[in-house]
Amino acid sequence: MKSDSLRFPRKATVALLLCTSVVASYPSTMWAEDSAKSAVQAVQQSITVKGVVSDAMGPVIGASVMEKENKGNGTITDMDGNFSLNVKPGAVLIVSYIGYKTIEVQAIANKPLHITLKEDSEMLDEVVVVGFGTQKKVNLTGSVGIATAKELESRPVSSATQALQGLVPGLKITTNTGALDQNMGISVRGTGTVGGFSKGDPLILIDGMEGDLNSINPQDIESISVLKDAAASSIYGSRAPFGVILVTTKGGKEGKFSVNYSGNVRISSPINMPESMDSYTFALMMNEGLRQSGSNVRFSDATLQNMLDYQAGKLTDGLRPDEDNPSAWQDMFTYGYANVDLLDELYKDNVMSQEHNMNISGGSKKMNYYVSFNYLQQNGLLEIGDDGLKRYNVAAKINADITPWLKFYYGTRLTRTDNWRPTDFDGDVYRDLTRNWPNVPLKDPNGYWFHPNVLKFADGGQRDKQTDFIYEQVAFTFEPIKNWITKAEFNYRMMNQNIKQSTIPAYAHNALGDENNNKETSYLYKDDTKDAYWNFNVFSEYSKTIADSHNFKVMAGFQAEHWGQEFFSSNVAGLLDPNFPEFNLTTGLDGNGKDKPAQVKGTSDRWSLAGFFGRLNYDYKGRYLAELNMRYDGTSRFRKDSRWKLSPSVSLGWNIAQENFWQPISHVVNLFKLRASYGELSNQNTTSYYPTYRTIGVNTMNGSWLQGGLKPNTSYIGDLVSSSLTWESIRTWNFGADWGLFDNRLTGTFDWFIRYTKDMVGKAGELPATLGIGVPQTNNCDLHTRGWEVTIGWKDRLSCGLNYGIAFNISDQVTIIDKFPDNRTNSIRSYLPGYRDGLIWGYETIGIAKTDEEMNAHLATLPKGGQDALGANWAAGDIMYKDLNGDGKISSGAETLDDHGDLKILGDSYTHYFFGLDLTAGYKGFDFRAFFQGALKHDFWPGSNAYFWGVNGDSSEWGMEAFKPHNDYFRAEAIGLEDRKLEANLDSYFPRPLFKSGGQGYKNQKTQTRYLQDARYVRLKNLQIGYTLPASLTNKIGINNCRLYISGENLLTFTPLFEMFDPETCTGGYGGNTYPLSRTWSFGLSLSF
Repeated sequence: MKSDSLRFPRKATVALLLCTSVVASYPSTMWAEDSAKSAVQAVQQSITVKGVVSDAMGPVIGASVMEKENKGNGTITDMDGNFSLNVKPGAVLIVSYIGYKTIEVQAIANKPLHITLKEDSEMLDEVVVVGFGTQKKVNLTGSVGIATAKELESRPVSSATQALQGLVPGLKITTNTGALDQNMGISVRGTGTVGGFSKGDPLILIDGMEGDLNSINPQDIESISVLKDAAASSIYGSRAPFGVILVTTKGGKEGKFSVNYSGNVRISSPINMPESMDSYTFALMMNEGLRQSGSNVRFSDATLQNMLDYQAGKLTDGLRPDEDNPSAWQDMFTYGYANVDLLDELYKDNVMSQEHNMNISGGSKKMNYYVSFNYLQQNGLLEIGDDGLKRYNVAAKINADITPWLKFYYGTRLTRTDNWRPTDFDGDVYRDLTRNWPNVPLKDPNGYWFHPNVLKFADGGQRDKQTDFIYEQVAFTFEPIKNWITKAEFNYRMMNQNIKQSTIPAYAHNALGDENNNKETSYLYKDDTKDAYWNFNVFSEYSKTIADSHNFKVMAGFQAEHWGQEFFSSNVAGLLDPNFPEFNLTTGLDGNGKDKPAQVKGTSDRWSLAGFFGRLNYDYKGRYLAELNMRYDGTSRFRKDSRWKLSPSVSLGWNIAQENFWQPISHVVNLFKLRASYGELSNQNTTSYYPTYRTIGVNTMNGSWLQGGLKPNTSYIGDLVSSSLTWESIRTWNFGADWGLFDNRLTGTFDWFIRYTKDMVGKAGELPATLGIGVPQTNNCDLHTRGWEVTIGWKDRLSCGLNYGIAFNISDQVTIIDKFPDNRTNSIRSYLPGYRDGLIWGYETIGIAKTDEEMNAHLATLPKGGQDALGANWAAGDIMYKDLNGDGKISSGAETLDDHGDLKILGDSYTHYFFGLDLTAGYKGFDFRAFFQGALKHDFWPGSNAYFWGVNGDSSEWGMEAFKPHNDYFRAEAIGLEDRKLEANLDSYFPRPLFKSGGQGYKNQKTQTRYLQDARYVRLKNLQIGYTLPASLTNKIGINNCRLYISGENLLTFTPLFEMFDPETCTGGYGGNTYPLSRTWSFGLSLSF
């Protein structure tokens, strides 16, 4: 029986059906203000039809009921499957629901209709957007991943990129910061290129035109297709060797004018914020590190006591004036006794944000329209200074049938994104923020900003960035003969980006309250970037079926693309008023009143591409499938003799479930299809737009000498180039399977692939250093990436009416370097042919010596040099390394593949087994979703920076940090004041604190097994609970649909990673210290009229 077969969760999708339906509720009588005569006429001209819609399991909720001859007149069934509709006498009703056959029923007055829907297996075949067209998913032979609007909606995120994370296997979306002016990284099936001379990013197309996934309104998205293998993406040629992301936005539909609104208010708070040590504990750790390093301690017993008194409330200022100079403060670093948690002071506990979205749609058989508006205000987390984001989106689409054989389409989209932050809150700021000496007061006793690491955020100027995108699309579709369709489209995109940045000297104040003005120079910087992109596509396709069995479809076309960019910047000294950052309010003088010439720069770049493409599809009764793609591209980036490249691909499919021998088990296994594909693509995406031409750089007034009292302009000649530089070649094999069981309630896919990148751009052979310039780039490197992807899904509806679904995906990739001539010595610190990319080499740790005797005993087992190659003065609290090669000493050898001493491969730095788990349910108007995302393997080496170690062994005490986890360091005996001792710690996590000067602390911080971090994690990325009010209630007030919901983002995280880090951002910022991610709660409302 099929009574419990796969269906879309009804109660959970009522809101979606209402928003996208082409029908609307009959107007409430409260809106009728006609005369009595008109009312009588209306009653005479219409009848009221009532009924119930059900299937084999019971009432169907959200089924569409429309009048056939007046599709603007309709309704949907309520929670019990009931409906009521006023129609003309003799009217025919059209009843439909997703996954069921549409039926027509004669309208009868004063007699309840009992309508039973039957499943339509053909309607369960998803239609997937592919290159220059669509295909049924069941007929796909390439590897395509899909995300729908349902999976993206109601997420409290600032971009569609964030909402996509974890939804599609093989699509890896990562972030190493929560900063609002930074975008997430996107890759399809792992690493495509290495070396930094070419790019392996996927091509992102929005309605067929290259666009920005971070600025588009997520509520405008209808579906997203990710083309992963060469067969799926080869139609786009050299722009898409590493995958394509096709975004299809919502459009108008035939039906009554409808208005949809959705809005939410958000509350965000930072997550995984490490807590600072108190100042006394910090001071003891610093003193101990200096003592162990053979230096004098910094903090006296008197200062230590002041710290304790401050924490007890006996002292309040945190710093005192200098007794010998009452106008000056004591040295804050030596005599400060405050107790400041710098990160806690820097970031707010929570911030409010909001988003509003409205769209209008409707139309007739010959014309439809869609217009949307979106506003997002995302406030930043900074407490000291100000940061945030605002985004404005306006989009419009119109489709019109001009004649029976000619259709017209026009679309436009405008986006504006405003970002702002303190000028000095850039990438280098996290290095300073980690030096969080808690004894230094945030403000001086007079109330002025004082802490040197935050002073510049509060008073050092602001950076504002505004980015505008304008998209214009026009298309004509011709069908002079049935099944012969020709489409011509022109797409234009313009981007304008403006950055205005003021740099203001930020001064502390002395003990008398006077500003410590040392006459630093203020600046006003501004740059403008404008780029324009257009493409013209014309393609024609013809489909033909022979003998009702052989289905052919052929397509051929041409594409032309052009991109150009202009950049201009100016930096002028002497800003008169920070509140008015304008160039006409600058003096051109430095802080001492001397002339400071303006720095002006400008560049322009261009590239063009032309391509001919074609595709042939064939299937026999949907059983045997074949597809052939060809693309012939020419690019302006290479010389004439290397300009053109052919990119072919072929894919085959066998839908075994269509075979006669499969029929005995077809009621259990409804779909089982095997796929295979091979393709050769080319990559023209070099990091240089003119890689085969030498360039001369020109700079203004940046010479290191004076000429006439001014710095002169300078120029420099570029590196050598290879005029024969040409395309990188990418060959991909893909093998996959799709299945569906139990009436397609259980579905899944599997893909295995291997992708070869040949002739990758790298450095040429080494030339004598006396040449004075760099070697050219040539096609001399190879690598390959192999991996697999799995999706499994289950959807069902119980007899009680509960809909539920489970969707799981997981994927992994490994990149192997095949050839890298620039590493002639086989250094393990570079790319190694035959080995994985991202390898982590290090020592195996025995442990921390608890006594000098234990360390001496260990060194005695190393008679050929001990651990002297790593450092000297080994003692209790130091690391004992393992002699892996048995040569009687610990060393890294020559750090080559042939001689790497005691180093071994500890892991690799890539994230593996990236997964997503989506749980959904719906019942009587309530809907629920829980989405988990994570990675099951990630080896992370935190480096030698102090954010992990506390005491950086490769730095002086000025690089020390002080967070609570750092207190777990080796102490052979108790330390501190007599009445506040810090106990000995022989079973510590960290070794004894040693600074670089005299202590050689870096010897304990070599890459090693003990401190290699396990960064795997599982995160509850999104949790939603919603309720859709009954239509019987909302229709009375003219509302077709009303859904209330609460949605949470980044709610729970499970990870064995060291508590200083967040598993998603541990590779960002300075040693993992970066702008925190946010836990966000959203309270929202969706309305349809």
